[in-house]
Amino acid sequence: MGHMAVDLVIDLDNTPGALATVATAISDAGVNIAAATCLGNDNHAELHILVPHAEAAKHSLSITGVTVSRERDVVIVDVHDRPGELADVTRRIAKAGVNLDLVYVATGDRVVFGAQDLEGLKQVLGVPAAS
Repeated sequence: MGHMAVDLVIDLDNTPGALATVATAISDAGVNIAAATCLGNDNHAELHILVPHAEAAKHSLSITGVTVSRERDVVIVDVHDRPGELADVTRRIAKAGVNLDLVYVATGDRVVFGAQDLEGLKQVLGVPAAS
């Protein structure tokens, strides 16, 4: 049901054009941004981007002078865009005793989940074991 991807976290100065610089660098690398979420305050923003090819994106960003402050594996789940869908999935995760610390929506009716207990999360969401 779910599969893995990489969530890159970039710390940005919250200035006009900062996000455009990052998006341009990633597109220049030929990498598609599957999802992004940006949490900002007055002068600082934390940008999460979901990419299928982390190495290519990180390389292009470093050339642009943008530092990826951290990265983590996350699980992507295909969901149906209907009431109750997110409630069902998150209830299942809760029942397994897994505490989510990252959730955002990606393109194509997908939801991104992150947890400290990544193995537990993968089990609940049916991610096949790495061969």
